[in-house]
Amino acid sequence: MSVMATADVRDELSCSICLILYTEPVMLPCGHNFCQGCIEKVLDTQEGSGAYSCPECRQEYEERPALPRNRTLGNIAERFRPTETQLGETGIFCTYCVLSPVPAAKSCLLCEASLCDTHLRGHSQSHKHILTAPTRSFGERKCPQHDELLNYYCLKDSVCICLYCAGFGHHKGHNVEPLNKAFDNKKIQLRQVLEKLPIKREETERRVQRLQERRREVEEKAAGETERVTALFRDIREQLEALEKRLLSDISSHKEKISLPLTNLIRELEIKKEKLGEKMRHIEELCNMGDPFSLLKKMESEGADIWEADCRDIGGQESDDEMLRDANDLDEVLIMDPIYRGLQGIVTGTKKGLGNESIIMDTNTAHRDLTISTDGKSASYSASPLYQDYYNQSQKFQVYAQVLSTRSFSSGRHYWDVNCSKSAQWRVGVAYTSIEKRGDNSLIGNNKKSWAVQKQFNSVLVTHDGNTISLPIISYYFGYKIRVYLDYEAGRLSFYGLTEPIRHLHTFSAKFTEPLHAAFWVGEGSVIVIY
Repeated sequence: MSVMATADVRDELSCSICLILYTEPVMLPCGHNFCQGCIEKVLDTQEGSGAYSCPECRQEYEERPALPRNRTLGNIAERFRPTETQLGETGIFCTYCVLSPVPAAKSCLLCEASLCDTHLRGHSQSHKHILTAPTRSFGERKCPQHDELLNYYCLKDSVCICLYCAGFGHHKGHNVEPLNKAFDNKKIQLRQVLEKLPIKREETERRVQRLQERRREVEEKAAGETERVTALFRDIREQLEALEKRLLSDISSHKEKISLPLTNLIRELEIKKEKLGEKMRHIEELCNMGDPFSLLKKMESEGADIWEADCRDIGGQESDDEMLRDANDLDEVLIMDPIYRGLQGIVTGTKKGLGNESIIMDTNTAHRDLTISTDGKSASYSASPLYQDYYNQSQKFQVYAQVLSTRSFSSGRHYWDVNCSKSAQWRVGVAYTSIEKRGDNSLIGNNKKSWAVQKQFNSVLVTHDGNTISLPIISYYFGYKIRVYLDYEAGRLSFYGLTEPIRHLHTFSAKFTEPLHAAFWVGEGSVIVIY
């Protein structure tokens, strides 16, 4: 159907009041059709005027006319509505179709007018008349300074310019392209970018998935650690409450043990004091007697030594001093000592629950230049002047000043702390029992059977199988005090700098296949200590 035919049909299907397609059309008795809402508004305005009339033919009605639905006309209008929407979807109509609006096909930037297909056929074909998609923004297409069309593009400033701007204005001497050429080049660039964007989007999606997975791992780890710490502190509180009850019970028992003899003695002394008072009053009565015969006869009749009767000492001063010394058993030092020992036991048990291990260096594996302390907690480098024939020589490291721990780990979580602050060069880590003991490949971290953190000159590095990663850590952050944390089943080996708070240095992930020993390498003139 042509545009003109479409316009004619549209006129027939348009309400003469609102001038758009019928919406729920109704019919007056005269036969004219209107949108139901439109005609009801007209009739409302006519109410009270004495008569109602048709807006189209002016036929009058004494009473408000009935408005039967014209379903056939409504159905035709509904079928036509999608076509109208498609043709006029821009909402821009032909400038020259005054009597009946027709959707515009093009806009002429020179004429600043929009044209339907019919008027477009008669429009000038001159290159000055630039045709574009229908638009209302004609002013944006012209230079505000010269009122000329923006037919060129300045590559330097990335703006659209007119001919005068390119030849005489601010953009003179710049690299300028015709607008169409710049348009084609920009589309080529956009297509090139568009080709790369799916790859970037996929990479971003993979990163998002990895980060989401990592976040889930962190959340699960945090939930597990929260549960573990909550259980730990619940256990500590229970132990503290039990310790408190036990110590308070001990103090109460000790108090009763000391208080009971004191109470009995006080009761006896109170009785003695009462008797002494009675004796004093009796003697005062005797002293007040004036007849010598009567006094002596009275004392003779009582038949007792007035100075000794009922005046015997109970216990004496030495007994009192002994009881006071017993009371000193409740002094602060004697009370606090069980508290300290109880708290120490709780802390020791807590450390054991967290995997804190007592690591002892194995002298059977120590290189001949290492001196291991008696308690097996420290190793110092002191070069041996002569070769010594060690017992069980095959177990000792032959080339590097290294030593393993006596204990190995094949399950569970464990950690130990190492002080390397007195060492110029050192390595601390773990190694399989089967690590080579001789050859250049036996240095811990330089093979597949060991992992280590090391200080080399002023750098801190981690290494495994000869692959080294430098850590951006300044030494004074942690004073070269290292914590080694092993989670065997999870395949995680982590190193921490012991600061306040503790600082994570690096974590190795691996599938451990053999028992692991703590491993140490000591540089010349250095000392490392397990604490």
